[in-house]
Amino acid sequence: MNAGELLANTLSPDQRTREDATQKLERACRENFPAYMHTLSSELVNESSPPHVRNAAGLALKNALTAKDINRQLDYSNRWLALDPEHRNKIKQDALMSLGSPVKQIGTVAAQVVQAIAMVELPHNQWPQLIEILLGFVNRENTNLRVATLQAIGFICETIKPEILAARSNEILTAVIHGARKEEPSPEVQLAAIHALSNSLEFVQDNFEREGERNYIMQVVCEATQSASVPVQVGAFECLVKIMTLYYEKMGFYMERALFGHSEEAIALQAIDFWSTVCDIEIEITYENLEAQEFGESPEQENKYFSKIALPEIAPVLFELLLRQDEDADEDDWNVSKAASTALASLAQAVNDAVVPISVPFIEANIRSPDWHRREASVMTFGSILDGPDPSVLTPLVNQALPILIDMMTDSHFAVRDTVAWTLGRICDLLVSTIQPDVHLQPLVTALVNGLQDQPRIIANCAWALQNLAEQLSYTEDNQPLAPNPLSPYYDGVVQALLRTTETATGEGNYRTHAYESIGAYITNAPPDQIHVVQNTAVTILQRLEHMISVQNQIIGIDDRNEWNDLVTHFCAALINVIRKLSDGIQPLADRIMTLLLQLIQSAGKTSTIVEDAFLVVSAMINALEQNFSPYLNAFLPFLYTALRTHEEAELCNVAIGIIGDISRSLGEQSAQYSAGFMSVLFENLQSDILNRNVKISILSCFGDIALAIGPLFEPFLSTAMTVLRQAGTIQANPLDQELSEYVTALREGILEAYTGIVAGLKNTDKVNLVLPYVPDILELIQRSLADTERQEAVVRICYGLLGDLAETFRNGQIKELLLAEWIATELRQKGRMSADTRKNLRYARENVKLATA
Repeated sequence: MNAGELLANTLSPDQRTREDATQKLERACRENFPAYMHTLSSELVNESSPPHVRNAAGLALKNALTAKDINRQLDYSNRWLALDPEHRNKIKQDALMSLGSPVKQIGTVAAQVVQAIAMVELPHNQWPQLIEILLGFVNRENTNLRVATLQAIGFICETIKPEILAARSNEILTAVIHGARKEEPSPEVQLAAIHALSNSLEFVQDNFEREGERNYIMQVVCEATQSASVPVQVGAFECLVKIMTLYYEKMGFYMERALFGHSEEAIALQAIDFWSTVCDIEIEITYENLEAQEFGESPEQENKYFSKIALPEIAPVLFELLLRQDEDADEDDWNVSKAASTALASLAQAVNDAVVPISVPFIEANIRSPDWHRREASVMTFGSILDGPDPSVLTPLVNQALPILIDMMTDSHFAVRDTVAWTLGRICDLLVSTIQPDVHLQPLVTALVNGLQDQPRIIANCAWALQNLAEQLSYTEDNQPLAPNPLSPYYDGVVQALLRTTETATGEGNYRTHAYESIGAYITNAPPDQIHVVQNTAVTILQRLEHMISVQNQIIGIDDRNEWNDLVTHFCAALINVIRKLSDGIQPLADRIMTLLLQLIQSAGKTSTIVEDAFLVVSAMINALEQNFSPYLNAFLPFLYTALRTHEEAELCNVAIGIIGDISRSLGEQSAQYSAGFMSVLFENLQSDILNRNVKISILSCFGDIALAIGPLFEPFLSTAMTVLRQAGTIQANPLDQELSEYVTALREGILEAYTGIVAGLKNTDKVNLVLPYVPDILELIQRSLADTERQEAVVRICYGLLGDLAETFRNGQIKELLLAEWIATELRQKGRMSADTRKNLRYARENVKLATA
């Protein structure tokens, strides 16, 4: 079989044919890399070969040169650079030739190949003539060649460090801007140039610093937003969004024209996205500046208030765009009216009170309109501006609007009812203080409960609004339970209505999920006089779960199985809420719950998500019953050990490890009888090549839970645990590998938690001196963690706490010399920005180190 047939077969609809072809290509790549690359490039440049085969050849070439994983990329780069220069030149020549292919798709994939080779060679000072060649191509008359070349330039600028191309940056920018000008006769070339500019915006940072060059770049992009070509306009707005994100502080001069009012949907969407980006940036700046002020620091960035200045121009256009609803659109469809409502919500947060006077006339003029489009847009405007302005400004408006909105829950058009339900949900969430229980609550709850019998989207919003009522109306402003709770008279009726909704639910609109989440909120926030509602709900859920277990053998199709899994997940989540609410009051139902859970785990087999759900309920039971959970342990432990050994199911394994921690914390010293078995399986899991590395972090942290629970009885496991923790602590982050850096941070947090549990478990016992030989290792990890330039506050907080624990544990000078290290003194003088909890741990460390070194 020749290369063309193999490449064609990688695109076959038949899975077996596709996999066979892919495996043969991979084998060819391994066995004879030079010949493999030579064959692919010959296929790419061959104009008589079918386009889909040539495209597959180009993608295979690119994939042989690039990888997401940093180590694999290094291997690929070295493999390419080890090729004979003649071989490499042939492949590079073929890729450059293919840029000018009459088939546009081939030009694009060739641009990707050129970029992939450049990414390997340019950092090694190879292929120095590439940029000159590409700049030459940009000035040719062949449109396809110019488009593909501009794409290649954009890809290169996006992926290669600016300093590597610094000497040619002005020439590159000139070529790109030349293609993006309004005078460019080819829209395809102009669009490619705009995309190339967008990709190279970080690369041309120095040019943006120079006012004259910046003015010209902005002129070209702004003129492109007025192009006769819709794709060029869309590309120009996308470019402006990125410019605003990168160079916000430089944009004052260019914000005079409102970039809005387009009839073309794609252009209007990008224009809205531009202003949404402006608002989001200014919201972030405001937040950061307030935070800086709180800590007595100078603001890092000045807010230019572009959104507030442009408000009189933006808001009316957004109101008009809200009227372009599509009543046939799916809930997930993104269109102009949805984008406009999102932008209006961002605008309200950016300009605060100023959005109210400009919005109220539109709301008042349209809320009673005979045209449903206008009624819906009016309510959408009201709902969108509820987050941002001061509540005192909004309160009179909400008081005036609530009776009207409640009445509109019976509007003749479903889109209006849907938006009204969403707006009522926003009021219940953001401005619950405006709801006067004696005036509004009865008609509001009635309207929302009636809405549970409407269309799926409306049911979901009504359930969400009822959920917000339960969460926001049950507590005072200082988070104290309201007594009496104004919702008490409605509690049973609301929960019964929600339970009925879950019974009649279909998959459409996902409203069953919202209904169960709402039930969860009523359980969690139930006042003392409504505990009977929680108990009755528990019995209902248990009856439903018993029924589901009894019918599971009758399930035949995959849809029925998914439906069964979905319902069981909801039941388990509801049970967890009940158990947490009733705490040890769940005892009368404990036998029934545990019998059901063990049946569920046993029958679920390899359906790990169901076992996982059941385990989470078991976890809640352990924490609620504490030592009273003991009677169920012997029946449950075989299932726990099975889950712990299911290494390929990372989530299930992680939950199972969490349950070991729950058992240890809840049973305390009584858990010692199980600790040998627990530690044995945890050590075994650390050796697994299959188990996800993040799950192993949970194992290390679990050492601390077990040690804290059993104290001196942890001695048999101490040496092995400390060796494992020390070895894990030596893993270093790589600043170039974001994923590894995040893993190392999480790993250190887990190790530090383990050390904290072990020190606390042995503190004030006759075995405390067993920790002494390990103190240098512990302090070394603390030092390394605190010295990390990317250190996370959670890690810093644990470090301070652990440092304080060590000092308090060995207060009689045993580790005095170690605690007198300069790095500790420097760290304890920290005065930077930190949370109250971190500051408290720092104070604790400071005081105890002082006493231990006196």
